[in-house]
Amino acid sequence: MIWAGVGLRADASEAAFADAMTRAGRRPDALACLDSKVTPALLNWAKAEGLPLTHLTEQDIAGEQTLTCSPRIKARFATGSVAEALALASARKGGYRARLIAPRVQSACGMATIALAERTDT
Repeated sequence: MIWAGVGLRADASEAAFADAMTRAGRRPDALACLDSKVTPALLNWAKAEGLPLTHLTEQDIAGEQTLTCSPRIKARFATGSVAEALALASARKGGYRARLIAPRVQSACGMATIALAERTDT
């Protein structure tokens, strides 16, 4: 199973999410986003794609070791990449180990970011 962590700006469109997912190169089985960042556009896109959306908190992703690191994100969220941390934290639910498939990717417009993770001990 593949989990996608979704990072976004408040005005990200459904097209931005679709573009980021295409750039990620694989279709996930489920999505995760920070509960404070969920928007109607994200909810609509997830529903249209038939993908369940998990809401995580900042505490859920704090301390996750990511492949990329933004100093601004590190200072704000205590992790290097929100999307990568979301993917890892959601894949780890239930006590599993997980790994990122690749570094995060951004939509062409820069409004949406997706990172993919999978469990390593299923």
